[in-house]
Amino acid sequence: MIKVFSTPTCPYCHVLKQFLKENNIEFEDIDVSKDEKAREEMIKKSGQFGVPVIEIDGEIVIGFDKEKISELLNINE
Repeated sequence: MIKVFSTPTCPYCHVLKQFLKENNIEFEDIDVSKDEKAREEMIKKSGQFGVPVIEIDGEIVIGFDKEKISELLNINE
């Protein structure tokens, strides 16, 4: 299960989600600007207030770290 913690105004969040869509990766998009419980979950898991934060099978990646995300999802470019 892949979760993307994001906000509507975050440019890197849009880039991350577009990257996942282009690679046919299904994900749950969680808007932490509207969901306080999800925001608390994100902060607890990542120690970060900034977005995007992506969770891939329990592994946390902070920001749009394309290399790390590709590695975790076995995406070869």
